[in-house]
Amino acid sequence: MSFVKVMIHSVCGTKNGERILLNSSRSLILEHIKENAKTKGIFIDTINAEPEHVHCLFALNADMALSKAMNLIKGEASFWANQKNLIKPKLDWADDYFAASVSESQLQKVREYIRNQQEHHKKLTFTEEYEKFIKAYQG
Repeated sequence: MSFVKVMIHSVCGTKNGERILLNSSRSLILEHIKENAKTKGIFIDTINAEPEHVHCLFALNADMALSKAMNLIKGEASFWANQKNLIKPKLDWADDYFAASVSESQLQKVREYIRNQQEHHKKLTFTEEYEKFIKAYQG
């Protein structure tokens, strides 16, 4: 019997870095992302957002490509939020995203990082954070 556990830390920005994920709608969207992902066989461990981006730690399903998982998470969330008119004018995601695997030994550290987004962004902008991730993982 095969056993696969691949944990992914993803970061998705809004189109053009628009600060539209506001408190009133943000929690509804994050909850919907978690619930919808579960129905698609994607287990979201930790999720949090700032007005222009979402961090997500999730288990990549063994028979699903990363790009498919990201499309399911992002695409359905924007479709649902726009159908419910939660965000004006509408929720669109940037085409690009960051995603990296997370080792078992680093899971708790990544969870805490995602949970503490508000603190991190007192020091770094989203663009600075995103560039820092890319640089750290380019290898």
